[in-house]
Order: sequence, then structure tokens, then C-alpha cells
Amino acid sequence: MTQTVTKQILYETDLNLWLETVISQLRSGDLENVDIENLIEELDGLAGRDKREIVSRLKTLIEHILKRCYVDMPNEFRGWEVTIRTQRFELEQILEQSPSLKRHFIDNFDKCFKVALQNVRGEYSQYPFLDTWQFSRDVDSILTAKFWKI
Repeated sequence: MTQTVTKQILYETDLNLWLETVISQLRSGDLENVDIENLIEELDGLAGRDKREIVSRLKTLIEHILKRCYVDMPNEFRGWEVTIRTQRFELEQILEQSPSLKRHFIDNFDKCFKVALQNVRGEYSQYPFLDTWQFSRDVDSILTAKFWKI
């Protein structure tokens, strides 16, 4: 078996062992034996994962802000506010670790708002949600402001 085939088999059969092997090779400077193709694939996947998580959490955050602002169901306020705090915290953690993802957050805001608006309108069709985001689009405001009244 060639070394390339062996690397591929390890990658496909035991991802954790493959990762440990690659990390060990990188630490020891054994760059000649590093499985570059799969390492690139994994790194690309990691970058995409964080971007997908930003979009998913931002959509959920917007949905719950919209519910809290427009849906008059006081018994639900606490749950929505808990979700808002949780999503904000998780988004802050991602952006703290990778500040360059703020651009991704901003670039995807309109798409997330559109999907969130569709979702809350489907769930609460009797409430008049506005067609546009009525608040600041500043990342820090979205992650901290209390857009609803008491």
C-alpha cells in the first residue's frame, strides 16, 4: 500500500486518530508525511462550520427578538428572552474567537431577517410584523440592545 492510500484509509476509518497523527506530524516538523489534501478539507470545513453557525444563531436571535417585540404573549416573554441571551452569548463567543466573522454576520443579516420574518409570520400570523428591521444593524447593538419595551 502506498503512503497516500494509507493516509486516506486512516482519514476515512478513524478521524480522531488521523487528527492526532497530523497534529503530531506538524508539531515534529514532519511536513513531508502530512496528509495535505484531507487537512485542507478539514480546515475548509472548520471555516464553513463557524459561518453556518453564525447564520443559524443569528436567524434564531432575530426570530426571538421579533417575537418579543411584536407578539403580545407575556407568558412567553421569559422564554424568548432566555433564547435571546443564549444566542447572543454564543454569537459573542464566536466573534470574540474570530473577529473577522463580523463581516459574515453583517453580510448575512438581511437573509437571516427574511427567513426569521417568514418563520414568525407563519407561527404568529395574527400579529403585524413589519417588513423591515426597525432597529440598529450595528453588530454590538444587535448583541446587546433591548429592542422591546418592558
